[in-house]
Amino acid sequence: QVRLVESGGGSVQSGGSLKLSCGTSGYTGCMGWFRQAPGKEREGVATIDTDGSTAYRESVQGRFTISQDNAKNTTYLQMNSLKPEDTAMYYCAALFSRSRQCAYWSGGFYLAPVLSRIAYWGQGTQVTVSS
Repeated sequence: QVRLVESGGGSVQSGGSLKLSCGTSGYTGCMGWFRQAPGKEREGVATIDTDGSTAYRESVQGRFTISQDNAKNTTYLQMNSLKPEDTAMYYCAALFSRSRQCAYWSGGFYLAPVLSRIAYWGQGTQVTVSS
């Protein structure tokens, strides 16, 4: 059974930093961070593949960094220079779908019916950035 547990969200001012963590059990493979603002679709933010290769949504490129500690089965998302538009619920994902390469999921928007077909999801952690 796959289990994902996120932590590290919170409230910061614009320009601040946060580091999200996702503890994983029962899964090895492509991992990602997604986010969803109220009334909007879930969007890919960053992915990391088993070879360590990473990919990012264009709007977070240069500000966010995804990484893994394999010994701790934990995936991180370091978020710097946060902006109010980064405000959302952030979700960790174990991307089991083989229909696309891992990096593909770092972009795009995903409707609710698709989500369970592409990944296992954590419960989410709220990030709020004030101006």
